[in-house]
Amino acid sequence: MWELTLDERGEVIGIGLERALVRSVAKLAYDRVQQELDAGQGHPMMVPLQEIGDLRTALEAERGGASLNVPEQEVVAEEDHVRLTWRSMNPIEDANARLSLMTGMAAASLMLEHGAGILRTMPSAERRAVDRFRRQSEVLGVPWREGVEYGEFLRSLDWREPTHLAPLNLATSLFRGASYAAFTRPEEVPEDPVQAAIAAPYAHTTAPLRRLVDRFVPLVCLDHAQGRDPSQESLAALGEIPEAMQSTGARAGNLERAARELVETAALVAWQGETFDATVIERREASEGNGSGAPLRVEVRLTDPPVTAWVPMDAEVGTVVRVRLETVDVPARRAVFVAAEGSSAADDGAPGGADGAGS
Repeated sequence: MWELTLDERGEVIGIGLERALVRSVAKLAYDRVQQELDAGQGHPMMVPLQEIGDLRTALEAERGGASLNVPEQEVVAEEDHVRLTWRSMNPIEDANARLSLMTGMAAASLMLEHGAGILRTMPSAERRAVDRFRRQSEVLGVPWREGVEYGEFLRSLDWREPTHLAPLNLATSLFRGASYAAFTRPEEVPEDPVQAAIAAPYAHTTAPLRRLVDRFVPLVCLDHAQGRDPSQESLAALGEIPEAMQSTGARAGNLERAARELVETAALVAWQGETFDATVIERREASEGNGSGAPLRVEVRLTDPPVTAWVPMDAEVGTVVRVRLETVDVPARRAVFVAAEGSSAADDGAPGGADGAGS
C-alpha cells in the first residue's frame, strides 16, 4: 500500500510503502461516479480524487509532459448482436490515471535514490519528427502556434472534432521507443531515466494483476522504503524482466488486435453494402513499404460504425471521403472497404480493407 503525502500544489513530499490487506467496500463504475460528481453528489472519496487529478494535470503541463485524447473502442452487446462505439475517458477516469502516474513517479524516485530497480523509459521525440508534425498540423488546418508547448497543443486536440482526427493520428509518431531499463547498482542507472511523455522518471507499479513488471517494482520499492537492500533473487529477476515484457507484450498485443478485429467484423455484418463518410488519417504511397507497383492507399476513420480501415484510393490526409463496405468475412476477421462513387480511388482494381476492420 502506497502512502503519498502531497503539498497544496499536488507535489509528492513524502513516500511510504507497506504491506497491507485491502478490503473492497464499494463497487463503483466510472460513468455513475461521474454523473454523481456532475450533480454535486460525489462519493466522499471521489471528490478529493478529482481535486488531486486536476492538480496533477496542471503539474504535468508545468513539466512539459504530454498525453493524447484518443478514444477507446467499446463493445456493446444488444441481445444477439454486438455494436461498437467510440468512448473517451470521463474526467474522474483521467484523475484516477493521474494517481497511477503519480505512484509510478514515486516508485521511480525511490529506485533511483537507492540505485536498484526498473524504469519505464521513452526517449524524447526527434526534432525532425516534431517539426514535421508541426508542418502537418498547419497543412491540416489545426496550426500549432509558436510559444505553445507541444503537450499543451496535444491536450487541445479533441477526437470529436473531425478536423482533429488526422493530427491526433499523426501525433502518435511522437510517442515511440518505450522500453524498460533495469539496474541493480547506482552505476547502472540509465543516463536519461526520463519517460518523455510524462517528462519525469516513471515506473510501472500499479497493475500487478496484469503486468509482470508491476509484481517486482513494489517489492523492490518496499525494501527501499523500509531501509533494506533488495534480495539477490529480486535483483537477479530485474535483468530478465525487460525481455520478458517485450515478448509477452507483443503476444498480448497480437491477441488484443485479433479479438478487436473479430468483434469489429461481427459488428460490421449489418452494414455490408452501406456507404459512409470517413476522414483520411494517413496516406501511403507505393514506395512506403508496400513494394514496387503496390496500390496507393489511405487509412480512414469512420465515426459510425467506429472503425478505421485501409482503402485503395488517393486522397489527402484530413479530407473527408466516401467509402463503401463491400464485403465482410467474420471467420477471417476481414472487412473490405472501397472508394464509393465520387471518391478518387486508385485505379488498380485491388480490394481495400484492413487486417480486420481496425487500425
